[in-house]
Amino acid sequence: MNFPAQMNIQMEVTCPICLDLLTMPLSLDCGHSFCQACITAKGQDSGVHQGGESNCPVCQCKYQFWNLRPNQPLANIVKKVKENMSPWQKKLCEHHGEKLLIFCKEDGKLICQHCAQSLEHSGHQIFFMEKVAKNYQEKLQAALKKLRKEQPKMEELEATIREEKASWKNHMQTERQRILKGFNDMRATLDSEEKRVLQKLEEDEVNVLDNLVVARDQLAQQKQCLRELISDIEHQIWGSSVDTVQDMINVMKRSERWTLKKPNIVSKKLKSTFRIPDLSGMLQVFKELTEVQRYWVDVLLKPVNAISNIAISADKRQMTTVHNFSLKNVFMCDFSAFDVLGYQHFSSGKYYWEVDVSEKIAWILGVYSKARNLKRKESSGFVFDPNVNRPDVYSRYKPQFGYWVIGLQNESEYKVFEETSTSDPRILTLFIPVPPCRIGVFLDYEARVVSFFNVTNHGSLIYRFSNCQFSHAAYPYFNPWNCQRPITLCPPSS
Repeated sequence: MNFPAQMNIQMEVTCPICLDLLTMPLSLDCGHSFCQACITAKGQDSGVHQGGESNCPVCQCKYQFWNLRPNQPLANIVKKVKENMSPWQKKLCEHHGEKLLIFCKEDGKLICQHCAQSLEHSGHQIFFMEKVAKNYQEKLQAALKKLRKEQPKMEELEATIREEKASWKNHMQTERQRILKGFNDMRATLDSEEKRVLQKLEEDEVNVLDNLVVARDQLAQQKQCLRELISDIEHQIWGSSVDTVQDMINVMKRSERWTLKKPNIVSKKLKSTFRIPDLSGMLQVFKELTEVQRYWVDVLLKPVNAISNIAISADKRQMTTVHNFSLKNVFMCDFSAFDVLGYQHFSSGKYYWEVDVSEKIAWILGVYSKARNLKRKESSGFVFDPNVNRPDVYSRYKPQFGYWVIGLQNESEYKVFEETSTSDPRILTLFIPVPPCRIGVFLDYEARVVSFFNVTNHGSLIYRFSNCQFSHAAYPYFNPWNCQRPITLCPPSS
């Protein structure tokens, strides 16, 4: 007979009162069977004498004491079950075959009298099972009281999650309506922005509701575990005996390890509002970009040096670095070999051009105008002085030297080289929330202004140089640095 089948049969022949195999089983009219001693003692405890009426301990059906009848077939089954039981199932010592009546505190297990006298348990603290059972019954009572206090907390958390879920749904719906209304006012210019914000809102809603579902499921699992643990403790308390102390110990350990883990519940206070973007500000940005794009010129490229590390495409609109310098030798690199100017030069008027840098991890671009009467040592490219604690000082790219440029290095560090009254350049780090794939450059020669726009982010302004000191004609300036991906000039038709 396989083990699961044997266990099922064993459960059928177990007394519901003492939770042990039936001894001299007696059956009631309702069909439930009990040990003769158990059902007799049960009747005496309830004050019923022979000949009186009592209730079945399982189903509460009434029965007459004299109607108890021996169940010999069931007794035969019990006998066969006992013959097939292992010593462990009989709650006997595996080594000596005797009943486990003693508890060893050091090993935390039940042993027989022979084991208690062996060298293995010499010096250990041992106790008779009656004392241990009573002690653990008291502990289980305390554990049960403690765990039952957790049930109201579970209910409160469940209610909180339901309220949060409903509140978030209402909140999201309200915000969705506000966003739609705001964008409907200026639909012509804000279709792309509306799509982006609504998509973000949907993502937030899904994330929050998913988190709440996860929290609910986690709480449900804990609730089920708590219910099972309480049931096991009640079972041990009401059905405990000397022979079930090991089970009591195991249940006690489980109750001691139990702790309620409160799930993370998203609060509305953390993300209380989804504000409609500053429409007037966005329109102003769009208006400014649209205004400067009126002055779009078709810039073409030419290398500055006869010997150059730059390859120019046949249409003069794309530049690519030919040789990739090792970044380990960046202090020694001559970046002037990467200089590229536009064919056009400007001594008056307004001009705008756009540059595609979507594949680049490093670049410099802007406007160059030859400086007047400036005595200095010629510097070739980016000069990084390892003896100065400024590893990203680009000594060449100062407005004093005729450069009004911004740059990208290390894939995500955007820099601007600001005007200063000293010999050292002032390098500012720019925060650009949306990395630009396409940059617009605007030159107003008479107003002495050079502006940079993030076309990728609806034409938002990246940086603006004011009061530029143009001493000579101004040229569009490009430097793809040592990144071998191309820089491409966008034609006005794009």
